[in-house]
Amino acid sequence: MAEPGWLLEEFEAALTAASPATVRAYRSDLEAFTEWAARLGASGPSAIDRKVLRRYLAYLGTRRYARRTVARKASALRRYFAWLHRTGHLSADPAAGLSAPAGEGRLPRVLRDEELRALLDDPPASTSSDEPAIRLRDDAVLELLYGSGLRVAELCGLRPDDLDLLNRTVRVWGKGSRQRQVPLSEPASAAIDAWLRCGRDQLITTDTPVDAVFLNRRGRRLTPRDVRRILDRRALSPTHPHALRHTFATHLLDGGADLRAVQELLGHADLGTTQHYTHVSKERLRRVVESTHPRA
Repeated sequence: MAEPGWLLEEFEAALTAASPATVRAYRSDLEAFTEWAARLGASGPSAIDRKVLRRYLAYLGTRRYARRTVARKASALRRYFAWLHRTGHLSADPAAGLSAPAGEGRLPRVLRDEELRALLDDPPASTSSDEPAIRLRDDAVLELLYGSGLRVAELCGLRPDDLDLLNRTVRVWGKGSRQRQVPLSEPASAAIDAWLRCGRDQLITTDTPVDAVFLNRRGRRLTPRDVRRILDRRALSPTHPHALRHTFATHLLDGGADLRAVQELLGHADLGTTQHYTHVSKERLRRVVESTHPRA
């Protein structure tokens, strides 16, 4: 736990435009930094200079953190010290321009056809005893994640008014409260309709919020952790929910979709984020050539 002099609660309150997940990550990153700095004798931000920050990033490297994780921690430090400087708590910003290794080049995992079949069409025998309502909900959740490429938090936050099943569209509130309209695939639209007509009422309790599309077994709004549990039960191998979003984007690009259109569907503010998926598609094509061409 950081000492009061580090002003972490005040900084967290200032992150009004950040997602809850980003706020939690920054808070965790900054608490880890302040605890490390305290072991060096620093009692607050005024004791931190650029040399200390660089030493901390080097320390993270020795702990074998992934480059992407170190980059995120550096981002938290830059934003934190910029806020301290902007609000008058520091006369200078020691983290201005602080660099960290770029995010690692690991490609997102794209699900194989047999993995998708197990998730969407032929779940494992361990799910055969599921209540009908749970099966309908899980079908709708997975079809929506793969068919429309939603982030898990976006799916969990859906309200009935966000769905237009007649025109097969869903209104999504993404990062930074940015809104976008995304088409629903035919299987996703049918699965959501079945869940709303025949499944949702079976899970309603006195704790059920009226504006939640998806509910957990306790009748409360479905959470990202609940979605991970669905994947744990339905997937052939350990699968993160975000892999369905990766697969959605990669399959669109493999099919010839325009990069700008994919950017809009995914809700990326920066085209560079979407361009990462072009590398995924190229890698998939390379593997196809290497495995099938006689002179590859």
